[in-house]
Amino acid sequence: MADQSMRDYGLAAPHGPNMNGQHVATDNIANHMGGDMSANESSVFRTLLLPDDNYDENGVYWADMPIMKRIGFVNKINNAEAAKELRTIGRMIASDPLSPVSFYIRNMVIPGAGLLLEGYVLFSIGNVKPLLQASFPGCWTHYTVCNKTWTQAIDYLEICGIIVGQILVGIIGDWLGRRWGLIQDAAIMFIGLVMLTAAWGTTLNGWVICYVWSLFFYGIGVGGEYPMTATAGMENAVGSGKISTRDDRLHRGRKVTSAFLMQGWGQFLNQAILILLLLIFHRGNGRPPYGRVVTQWTYRVSFAIPAVGTLWLVYYRIYKMRSASKQLQLAKKKQHVTGYDVQSLKMTFSYFGGRLIATAGGWYANDVFFYGNKLFQGEFIAALNPGTKSVMVNWLWNLVNVGVELVGYYLASFLIDNKLYGRKWMQIIGFIGCFICFVIPRFGGFEYFSEGAGIHRFMAMYFLSSFFNQFGPNSVSFLVAAEVFPTPVRATAHGFSAACGKLGALTAAVLYNYIGTEERFLVVPWFGLGGAILTYLFLPDTTGLDLKEQERRWAFIKAGREHDYHGIAIHPKHLSLWERLRGVGKHYNAEEDYKQRVEEMRADWESAMARRAMEKDANEPEEDDDWSSEVSTFFERTRGQKAGLNGFNGEKLREDM
Repeated sequence: MADQSMRDYGLAAPHGPNMNGQHVATDNIANHMGGDMSANESSVFRTLLLPDDNYDENGVYWADMPIMKRIGFVNKINNAEAAKELRTIGRMIASDPLSPVSFYIRNMVIPGAGLLLEGYVLFSIGNVKPLLQASFPGCWTHYTVCNKTWTQAIDYLEICGIIVGQILVGIIGDWLGRRWGLIQDAAIMFIGLVMLTAAWGTTLNGWVICYVWSLFFYGIGVGGEYPMTATAGMENAVGSGKISTRDDRLHRGRKVTSAFLMQGWGQFLNQAILILLLLIFHRGNGRPPYGRVVTQWTYRVSFAIPAVGTLWLVYYRIYKMRSASKQLQLAKKKQHVTGYDVQSLKMTFSYFGGRLIATAGGWYANDVFFYGNKLFQGEFIAALNPGTKSVMVNWLWNLVNVGVELVGYYLASFLIDNKLYGRKWMQIIGFIGCFICFVIPRFGGFEYFSEGAGIHRFMAMYFLSSFFNQFGPNSVSFLVAAEVFPTPVRATAHGFSAACGKLGALTAAVLYNYIGTEERFLVVPWFGLGGAILTYLFLPDTTGLDLKEQERRWAFIKAGREHDYHGIAIHPKHLSLWERLRGVGKHYNAEEDYKQRVEEMRADWESAMARRAMEKDANEPEEDDDWSSEVSTFFERTRGQKAGLNGFNGEKLREDM
């Protein structure tokens, strides 16, 4: 029914009796409803609407608490959750020592398998390039055999393919569903890997052209992985019930970033496998010269390995991810939308334009750093090992750098849900860390750091920039670009933001062809500072925010009743500075919102009872519901006692929707 979109609060939640009846918020609503709510009923309503991981014993939201009480409350919840997880791991190990490993693979590795495979291949291009230059200098270095434009197009067309995929598959994901977007991505990546493995030509230049277009095609699949993995992972984390679970609220960010960090493992595995393959085909010797046959076998086998994994991914997404589109389908059903929700897209630009600036602009600034770091990695390693011509030395140093990045990935995953730090500050501090790591070598004496006694400090700052990039904007931008937008356009918004990020990578690739290493340290840092400013101004902090509540606010917006919404999605803590200055949070009122949510539940319950009566009269099988007996008893007993609140009641809501 139309009013369903405003009431997504079912009642299948664990609860216990309220033994003392001293819950302030539920006492208030009990009095408001005629003082006819029992202790057990009061406890159930509190469990559903004021969960104890977000509210204290007085029904006060964590972000409304004074700072010292807030710190104590958050730390208490986090410590209790950490202790519970450690006990769970202990029981798993006692039952089966390998069960934690299988749990990690099932819940983190498999959801991020697409990103692991694309991370492997995407960064393989840069890793293989030094070997190709050493074996085919006339084609890849001096350009006497191959066309320079086509050879350099490798950096550009790969990124162009990714941008196409991010935008195209983002739209498809919101149109046809997450599942079909995921299947399409895996299929394109598999075909692209077959093309890369078998790339050939009658001339070396023909081979390069075939290689370049294979990368472009593969890039389309890579681009689609960004919006599809983020949105599918997040919506699976939120769950399909009418209310969010404790795990959803406390660990949503960790679930998504745990999938995203598989990209780092893809980089690590690619570099490790390339080292092993070169040793195998070069007879255990990593030193130059490298024969052309050795190079061909090394790079082709390195592409064939992920092709096998990608083929498995196609199978898994077809047969094991049948419900990946469930949340999107529910959202469309509530809004009576079929196909692509164009209205929601237009309204997103109107209501969430500032957020789009934050996600797209922040991702652009991040990718200038992230890909810029990769592009001048060769010069950095050359400064550490002057005169070396061995690709093995470069690869070993890169392996160390990826290891540092993985530390950043995991630390981000552990802290991204901490309400005292969270998404926004993690991204700001990460940007500032990158800014500092690039500014010091430039203004502190570049020759001293790059050639003199400061070379080890230069190395430390390079590794620190890699760490802060992962423990900051690279991890956060992937998460928030999906999290801050409503479900119907989530994949589109994420794809657009990611595409803007790849424009940052393209900027770095083009820019680095025209400026020297020292100039790069003069230009690049300001993107970090700019990213921090954009984040501070335009990015809301969704740490600790129940996304079901954000969807509830979106339902009010779609109904043209934005000002009737009083819930936590417009709490100042969860709004950007830009939104607060525009007065978006002025209607926040915790007490009125609580009463309103109870009445929304009442109207939802009445709809369910009416539907059940119709099914009974028609002799149809009754649809199962998840209303608890306490709530059903309370609503049955208090029929007709509607809570009037600013003209709001369930029936009026039903008419407006």
